[in-house]
Amino acid sequence: MESDSKSATAGKVLRCKAAICRNPGEPLVIEDIEVDPPKAWEIRIKIICTTLCHTDITYWKMKTGLVAAFPRIFGHEAVGVVESVGEHVEEFIVGDTVLPVFLPNCNECRDCKSQKSNLCTKFQNNYPPNMPRDGTSRFRDMNGEILHHFLWVSSFTEYTVVDVTHAVKITPEIPADKACLLGCGVSTGIGAAWKVAEVEEGSTVAIFGLGPVGLAVAEGARQRGALKIIAVDLNPGKFDIGKKFGVTDFINPKTCGEKSVSEVIKELTDGGADYCFECIGLASLMQEAFLSSRKGWGKTVILGVEMHGSQLSLNPYEFLRGRSVIGTLFGGIKPKSDIPLLAKKYLDNPPPDDLNPGPYLLHPTSIYTYRVTTILRELSLDEFISHELSFQEINKAFELHQEGKSLRCIIWMDR
Repeated sequence: MESDSKSATAGKVLRCKAAICRNPGEPLVIEDIEVDPPKAWEIRIKIICTTLCHTDITYWKMKTGLVAAFPRIFGHEAVGVVESVGEHVEEFIVGDTVLPVFLPNCNECRDCKSQKSNLCTKFQNNYPPNMPRDGTSRFRDMNGEILHHFLWVSSFTEYTVVDVTHAVKITPEIPADKACLLGCGVSTGIGAAWKVAEVEEGSTVAIFGLGPVGLAVAEGARQRGALKIIAVDLNPGKFDIGKKFGVTDFINPKTCGEKSVSEVIKELTDGGADYCFECIGLASLMQEAFLSSRKGWGKTVILGVEMHGSQLSLNPYEFLRGRSVIGTLFGGIKPKSDIPLLAKKYLDNPPPDDLNPGPYLLHPTSIYTYRVTTILRELSLDEFISHELSFQEINKAFELHQEGKSLRCIIWMDR
């Protein structure tokens, strides 16, 4: 890719391959499409690789509602290179390595300038199906039919167009497959532990749901020095996976007998977890997470999106005892400032061969062995990648996800 201010294809309509979903729940079809050049404050990106997130699956199945727009190009976790830029674009140049993100970050509004929020009031996050400034699409199929965008990213295509508020410049030193993990789920979990809960050393943590977001919460809590990280999940096979991210205890609700999950957590933590994270999106689990937190200072962080319309019912008296609840989108991460920091933390990791084993490796059965060898890695991303596929195999990624066999599946555009 050229690194000067203008590429050979700038201002031209590009023809490329895209994985199109024409009807909800149907397999994607790879077709030739046309991608318009970027308009003012937009950039066109050549996608290197992308991943499949649970949010893609949720909207892929959605048959009704304002956000159920088809035909559509899904995908919102990716990394790529700027191919061309529109008018008034000063932040990016051709050849920049960028991460497209679903959450806008204008750096101009009151919220973007504040450290109290990662929302953007200039570009309200109301999930329209196309570009944020003019509501139109930059995609067409070869019959001229409009193809809708998804979460302002649409990464299941060789080329996409995003607004500058939805793109983050990152160092090209970070491997592409690791970089694209930072676009949604992993950053959400780590950010929730770092920025929203502010987990401190020696604290106790309970995580409800051990999918990629829950595992990322565990990773973030491990980095912050949490003493006990308890995972709650119906799949006992996830405990071994969770150990790689710092999980120390596992609770399967089916094996708790007559005790509730909150009662078991209180026994494990001497009164309740300091921090509880709900990562599924069920009101009943949100309530259980709240009841699992410690009276006096327990904080419950809601990350899951409740899609069933259920109401959360809590006893107001419990708040008088010092418990609190807070919700978060994208784990409080401010894309343009925090994602480059996450990339740096990954690059600061020593390679595995350089890990100094230390004296504790003389006792391989000790729990301290695990802590000593992993605490040296500033940020672990490698373990989130469970599969790698070519773009032509994208439907297999959907199958693996629905079968519960994958964490993050890297989809390479050029393989």
